[in-house]
Amino acid sequence: MPVVVVESPAKAKTINKYLGSDYTVLASYGHVRDLPPKNGSVDPDADFEMKWEIANDSRKHVAAIAEALKTDDELILATDPDREGEAISWHLKEALTKRRSIKKSTHVSRVTFNAITKKAVTEAMQNPRDIDAPLVEAYLARRALDYLVGFNLSPVLWRKLPGARSAGRVQSVCLRLIVEREMEIEAFNPREYWTVKAQLKTPRGQSFEARLTSLAGKKLDRFDLANATQAEMAVDAVSKRALSITSVEAKPASRNPSAPFMTSTLQQEASRKFGMGARQCMNAAQRLYEAGHITYMRTDGIDMAPEAVTACRDAIADRYGKEYVPSSPRIYKNKAKNAQEAHECIRPTDMTKDATQLKLSEDDQRKLYDLIWKRTLACQMEGARLERTTVEIGSDDSQVGLRATGQVVTFDGFLKVYEEGRDEPVEDDDKRLPQIMQGEPAAFAAGAMQAQFAKAGEKTADSVIDDGDKPGGGMQSNGAAVMSKDAATLALQSHTQPPPRYTEATLVKRMEELGIGRPSTYASVITTIQDREYVRKEQNRLFPEDKGRIVTIFLLNFFKRYVEYDFTAALETELDHVSAGEEDYKELLAKFWRDFSAAISETSDLRIAEVLDVLDDALAPQLYPPREDGTDPRICPKCGQGQLHLKTSRTGGFVGCGNYPECTYTRPIAGEGAEGEEKLLGEDAGDEIWLKAGRFGPYVQRGEPTPENKKPPRASLPRKNREYLPGWDPKDMTLEKALTLLTMPREVGMHPNGGVITANLGRFGPYIAHQLPDDEKPVYVNLKEFQEVFEIGMNHAVELIDHKRANPGRGRTAAKALREMGDHPDGGKIQIMEGRYGPYVKWEKVNATLPKDADPEKLTMEEALKLIEEKAGKGGKKKAAPKKAAAKKPAAKKPAAKKTTAKKPAAKKPAAKKDD
Repeated sequence: MPVVVVESPAKAKTINKYLGSDYTVLASYGHVRDLPPKNGSVDPDADFEMKWEIANDSRKHVAAIAEALKTDDELILATDPDREGEAISWHLKEALTKRRSIKKSTHVSRVTFNAITKKAVTEAMQNPRDIDAPLVEAYLARRALDYLVGFNLSPVLWRKLPGARSAGRVQSVCLRLIVEREMEIEAFNPREYWTVKAQLKTPRGQSFEARLTSLAGKKLDRFDLANATQAEMAVDAVSKRALSITSVEAKPASRNPSAPFMTSTLQQEASRKFGMGARQCMNAAQRLYEAGHITYMRTDGIDMAPEAVTACRDAIADRYGKEYVPSSPRIYKNKAKNAQEAHECIRPTDMTKDATQLKLSEDDQRKLYDLIWKRTLACQMEGARLERTTVEIGSDDSQVGLRATGQVVTFDGFLKVYEEGRDEPVEDDDKRLPQIMQGEPAAFAAGAMQAQFAKAGEKTADSVIDDGDKPGGGMQSNGAAVMSKDAATLALQSHTQPPPRYTEATLVKRMEELGIGRPSTYASVITTIQDREYVRKEQNRLFPEDKGRIVTIFLLNFFKRYVEYDFTAALETELDHVSAGEEDYKELLAKFWRDFSAAISETSDLRIAEVLDVLDDALAPQLYPPREDGTDPRICPKCGQGQLHLKTSRTGGFVGCGNYPECTYTRPIAGEGAEGEEKLLGEDAGDEIWLKAGRFGPYVQRGEPTPENKKPPRASLPRKNREYLPGWDPKDMTLEKALTLLTMPREVGMHPNGGVITANLGRFGPYIAHQLPDDEKPVYVNLKEFQEVFEIGMNHAVELIDHKRANPGRGRTAAKALREMGDHPDGGKIQIMEGRYGPYVKWEKVNATLPKDADPEKLTMEEALKLIEEKAGKGGKKKAAPKKAAAKKPAAKKPAAKKTTAKKPAAKKPAAKKDD
């Protein structure tokens, strides 16, 4: 019977259900071959020959496929319908041919399906084809380019910039976007402006809000009210005049739904609505696809199959009524720059089933499916019909003009199901206005602005002023707002804002606009720059770390062409030409390598000091901004003599004094006052007490190193699970707290059997220690609470020490399970445990530490399995005996082999996509 190969066991299980016993369905577990991470894997001197290697984890999967082909003479490659899927099929064919598992008589074909449904799978089996050679060549070109850039540029970074970890063809450009946005924010100068609004009421007593648009007969521009004095005068002018409605204009309007999802828009919306990272979103989408719930999730396409459109329109009519179905289907055209291989949009495979009916157990999958289902239905629904109303209000002398706007939804249309999120908040224009008629008076609603004024006052520490001599007779001002005496007119202070930092959603959107990268790479690229610690994610915003900024400035000065947006986008276009069979991929590689290798050679000859001088000059506006007192910003604020210079270390870039080692002043490159800058907390017994930043985090220090005392007393700030303990954050550090830390180790007392018991803070938390005169080593006991290190008494300390000495190896209590994840596909529970180094995933004897930004409560089973597999691959032991036995005799029972394949653990992330 034919052997069908797909990427993942979940996909194999679903497809096996559709094909039945006439086929043997096996999983490759993603890519089976890759370029070894060593020199020579791509040889430019040998016409870019590429040397592939089967990964250790993949050998058993290739062997299982080879074993099945001993009795089956037909191989059907059914990997994903994109460039990576085509590459996996090509790799399998090449690997099996080298093993001589594919014979002359073996019929090899390629099938693709956009959705894992019975209809799609059976139709694909009836329409086999050959492997798409141009698509494979585009993959080879990308892998070669990524290897040549990463393997030649990264060593330059390691040598010239200690602490830099890697560079990549797309990741470096992505990092540049984040760094340049941060530099825009730092260089931004806010500009003050004021807006005036009044709360008015109709003769029928209904209130509404209007904004001042003209003053003294002149239309107001944004910055015309530039300070509090002008704002007070404007409030006074409004509050002293009688107003009336000069015009009321209502216009019909409409809103149409957004297009269905493609990869980038799905990632953006999942980030906006659920705070999902790109990788988290794609992991959930992958599982939904493999279970047959949605169509393929890596796509640039927004078109929908005709039968899907019909099914969507039927589902809308059935659920919401025929009035929500437009007279003709909506057609969407792709606007994405450099659109990749054409696929359908991301949509449900069954339009009639919502998330509740599918009964999805995982929260991420349930939320994402609900999002996809609603967006798909909405895209084929009637538009929303609105009525927008504009009301103009003026004074009799035409000196003051105000405007009120609002809208009413007369037919909700697609809004009944779904409304697209927004990256940044916008001014609310959805307010509904009461009945207002032209010519009627508009009276002030006394006291109506009091709450808004009070709210504005909460944002400032300035006092409220009530001065009857001010314009308006009793004007109130607190530096953030000005209000009329009757509390019906209010002026609010605002400042222009810098561009916002990128979220993963807005970063993906910007990369898509520039034509950088591809949908299948966005998640891995954004993950990589965070894993390299070039970027950190806080409150869903991306902040560049100092080392990320240094790497970007280095590349902009020495490899500018290769981090230019236009160059990267143009290269993507050329790669698309290769995909279409319009360009030879080796010619593309040769052209790129000729210039790139020359740039590498030139930079390799530079000394580190030369590189730092160039970067110091390039970063000067950010590193040394003007000081308020007018002094030279390059003079060291600590010794007052040395010049500040850019320096590097294994942890990244920093600014340090040129008089080192006599002066040890350092600060982050983010500028004076940034977290991590040296700070003098005070003096004690003639010694200066400093707060400093070190390789392992902030610490306090007594005095400075001297020839007699090369290592002055130091103490790290207490943390647990990488978080500062309450009250011990660097910004909260005081002289008193520093002196408390510097008293460590604390002498608790003398043990009854001799020897002093001490309490101290260690790298892994608080502990007590004791050593008897005859002991070779001290006995250590961890303390549960940080405060105990200062408070523990002799009785309790002796009890803990004696218990530990009587029970060696049992001093620590059993790790606490934070969460039960479920069963591993190979058997055995998977748990998230609370460990001394932070939370970790436990399965059998494998313990895998969670990444820094991972939330134990939100970790999915897919992510847990990946962490377990990565840990096991680095030397951890798996429950391997049953699998080894199966590998030795895979063909002993043909049906059993098929079942085992469908239930194998995810030894490798299914259908893994390569980083660009």
